[in-house]
Amino acid sequence: MAVNEEIEWWDYEDAEEMAEAVAGDIQFIIESAIDARGAAVVALAGGKTPLPIYAILSEAKLDWKRVTIIPGDERIVPLGDPLSNVTALAKTFLPKGARVMPIVPTATADYKAAGRSADALMQDLHWPLDLCLLGVGGDGHTASIFPGPDFDEALNGPKERRALGVMPDPLPPEAPVARVTLSRAAIVSSASVMIAVTGAAKKKVIEDAISQGAGSTYPIGRVLADTELPVDIHWAP
Repeated sequence: MAVNEEIEWWDYEDAEEMAEAVAGDIQFIIESAIDARGAAVVALAGGKTPLPIYAILSEAKLDWKRVTIIPGDERIVPLGDPLSNVTALAKTFLPKGARVMPIVPTATADYKAAGRSADALMQDLHWPLDLCLLGVGGDGHTASIFPGPDFDEALNGPKERRALGVMPDPLPPEAPVARVTLSRAAIVSSASVMIAVTGAAKKKVIEDAISQGAGSTYPIGRVLADTELPVDIHWAP
């Protein structure tokens, strides 16, 4: 399958070594974007795995006021909630002077409306994104592209749609709420796509997803099969 040739694995001794390397790569991408057009726009993954990456990245000597950061997906919860991805990003990067943009400014029971609002907000950003950093769940989801009633729309919706509301089915027990996520089209249009994961189980999920190709049962497999540019997968035990 041709997509395999576009995917490069980077294996590390431990998560600390991976964090250093990924933070360095992100810094280079941001610097290159600022050099090219005076600004950078990046989507960063939520969850615990990338937090050490962000801690290192935040110490980089960048012109942070020229950097806009959005979460690649967001739980539909109030700002400040422990489940909020943008809240974690803001704690790290706002003090540096970066613009950290909530894509769900207010929690709402209407997750579809939240998705439409997020999509409208993103239409004002420079596009394509300079970077989309993804995580992968043990079930193979990436961003908040989960199996459920909105799965096909997230994968195959209009190419101009950058974000949409989704209701995972089943709801993940660690965060049983509706989400807003970047669409597959938004992810694969990014100038750079990177994945950072830890653990043998997730490595196997990604390997299986890649081998399954466009018919993958895993969301990450469906996303990667549609990605034409090289993808770097960073993995640590």
